[in-house]
Amino acid sequence: MTIQDSDQSIDNSNSEFTITDAPIMQTAIDVLTKLSINNTMVLKAYGETIPNAVAIANIITENMLKGNSRIDQILLDSEISEDDGMTSNIKITLLKN
Repeated sequence: MTIQDSDQSIDNSNSEFTITDAPIMQTAIDVLTKLSINNTMVLKAYGETIPNAVAIANIITENMLKGNSRIDQILLDSEISEDDGMTSNIKITLLKN
């Protein structure tokens, strides 16, 4: 996958999923449902929900779709705002084979 192809999949709002504090297994099932439709899913998480995103990506690639999916790309970044200070964020791109 080229960088240009990756950017196009990230722009598709149907392939993005923002991780919240919801239960991890329920969220993993929701992501799996969308991944079965799109074959590409970008998990987005901010601040304290980053460990949830990593756990969900691992549950999907190592348990639910082992051998049929993979983590394609992980992007880490931080944003600085005057109100909240520095907030880290992550984007994990999952691909279904």
